[in-house]
Amino acid sequence: MTPVTEVEGRRVTLSNLDKVLYPETGFTKAELVHYYATTAGVLLPHLRDRAVSFLRYPDGPGGQEFFTKNVPPGTPDWVTTAEVPRSAGAARMVVVQDLPSLVWAANLVAEFHTHQWLVQSPDDADRLVFDLDPGSPATVVHCCEVALWLRERLAADGIEAYVKTAGSKGLHLLAAVRGGSSQDASDYAKALAVEGERAMPGLVLHRMTRSLRPGKVFVDWSQNAARKTTAAPYTVRARTAPTVSTPVTWEEVERCREPADLEFLAEDIAPRVERYGDLLAGLLDPDRATPLP
Repeated sequence: MTPVTEVEGRRVTLSNLDKVLYPETGFTKAELVHYYATTAGVLLPHLRDRAVSFLRYPDGPGGQEFFTKNVPPGTPDWVTTAEVPRSAGAARMVVVQDLPSLVWAANLVAEFHTHQWLVQSPDDADRLVFDLDPGSPATVVHCCEVALWLRERLAADGIEAYVKTAGSKGLHLLAAVRGGSSQDASDYAKALAVEGERAMPGLVLHRMTRSLRPGKVFVDWSQNAARKTTAAPYTVRARTAPTVSTPVTWEEVERCREPADLEFLAEDIAPRVERYGDLLAGLLDPDRATPLP
């Protein structure tokens, strides 16, 4: 029988809880759902009022993976949805607003990806993001060097940067911004990526050309485009192990000497939250949002 649990007065159907999603570690679907339920206090504020794209991997990272952008069939009527603009016309997407919706979404087995704008104001960028992607043999250690340069460069424009691991190979830099469109944010991010390449030509790359990437850090400024989404803070990634896109301190970035220094699994997050709280909480304070230059 498929178990049904009650979450804050909502009946949520769960399935295949004993399925091992990550054979390398034995991490099960039940553990995934439990992780999201217990991390909701810090995760939900970063999902709230944002349309969510799900990167689904129901049979684990070794199985089929596919993006779900439209509201999935069978979505409970109490899950919030919103109409969002698309180049081909408006579409309806899920907005994870509360714990029952989060547990329901966790049962889909998915990464959570969000836009850099709120569903109430899709024309206004409220986040600036840089996705630092290392090309082998470069690693997250090299991303840290680039992140520190970007932090100082953003600070010169009065913008406070926050950092999290991608949960895969690199880092994400984020900032709270206002007063511009997604195109404005993209233009500004690209200008800084180009400036970074000029400052560190042997390390930084602003172009997407894959043949140029080995040994360099690609500063992906294009994630600021209105149509694009980026892995949300605290989401579990579809990797060989249940790695998490984890907020980190700038001191951890400065001290990073090995890739393992900035690799965190689902089991690591609760102790970090207990110690640090939400390291990205400043992103949620509208009074700390900076006008785009």
